[in-house]
Amino acid sequence: MKQGANQKTKIVVYTIFILLLGVFLTYGFIYKFPAIFQETITKIEKDVTVTDAGIADAVEKVYDSVIIVSTYNDDTLYASGSGFVYQKDKNKFYIITNHHVIADGNNFKITYSDGTEEDAELIGSDEYADVAVLSTKAKDDINVVDLGTTESLRVGDTTFTVGAPLDYAYSWTVTRGIISGKERLVEVSLIDSIDTDYVMNVLQTDAAVNSGNSGGPLCNANGEVIGVISAKIKSEGVEGMGFAIPIELVKEKAEQIINGEASTYPYLGASMISVETASTNRYYYNFVNKYKYTTGVILVDIEKGSAAEKAKLASGDVIIKINDKNITNVAYLRYELYKYKVGDTIKITYLREGKEQTTSVKLSSSLKMS
Repeated sequence: MKQGANQKTKIVVYTIFILLLGVFLTYGFIYKFPAIFQETITKIEKDVTVTDAGIADAVEKVYDSVIIVSTYNDDTLYASGSGFVYQKDKNKFYIITNHHVIADGNNFKITYSDGTEEDAELIGSDEYADVAVLSTKAKDDINVVDLGTTESLRVGDTTFTVGAPLDYAYSWTVTRGIISGKERLVEVSLIDSIDTDYVMNVLQTDAAVNSGNSGGPLCNANGEVIGVISAKIKSEGVEGMGFAIPIELVKEKAEQIINGEASTYPYLGASMISVETASTNRYYYNFVNKYKYTTGVILVDIEKGSAAEKAKLASGDVIIKINDKNITNVAYLRYELYKYKVGDTIKITYLREGKEQTTSVKLSSSLKMS
């Protein structure tokens, strides 16, 4: 019996020895030749397939609500852009697009994704917000878009656009990107202007935006409209920078237009030119250099009875601040000025013959450019 017990003990000890030896040899082999195992793991990872269902459902949600806006001057096609069905009132659709898409037109048509064309009426527009509203008869098979919000929007969130870039051959093109930035300040020039005229506070996206996308929707991944495409930086070496007006501002301006309320902005009552622009203008070159002005806005002419005249501002004065906010050019003067309401009183700091002075201005209103 004792001999049998010893035999069993030897077997157990031998088995444990073999197991420990196997573990030791395996560890040593892995330590000595790690590349073999790394290569094997890499090959397994390459065999894994990752799928992205995309945003097709979100695109379908808004696709047929996007339209082409054609602007005519009499019978001549003057401009075209994109738009979308914003609201329905009984048998009428309200269509949102950009002001610059319909500017200088007197006849308008819209085209749906199925090729149907309808006449449209311009209800009104806001040049500075770059928002316009058209109306046309409603269609039962076309839905009003869902509106989102920019409040919870984060840089990196998925966005997409639907529109008619370049020409009709590429109508209802879908481009996808992300939110590249929020509250971007972009200077905008009006047609035939020698200066930048105003500043827009916009969303930045890298979704491809081209001529013809203007007025179309910028949507989130849920297919909700969060902005209206308005402009693209066009400069050598600049790519992938598109801009959209936040939907909150668009909605505010659209409701004003639909309700027949005029958009009123504070008005100084003075024609003006940026110092930077004037420095290259032969009419102002000597004036700018005489006082060594480098920034600000030159008041060229003052209207009689205007807020500027009542505040004792005069031609040749150079505005450099509004309520302690530096004013570099005409665009930023309007940007700061339009933060206030008609009837508000603001402090303006200006230079007269090179000497700094201040005055208080009670803002009036006008539908004209300030």
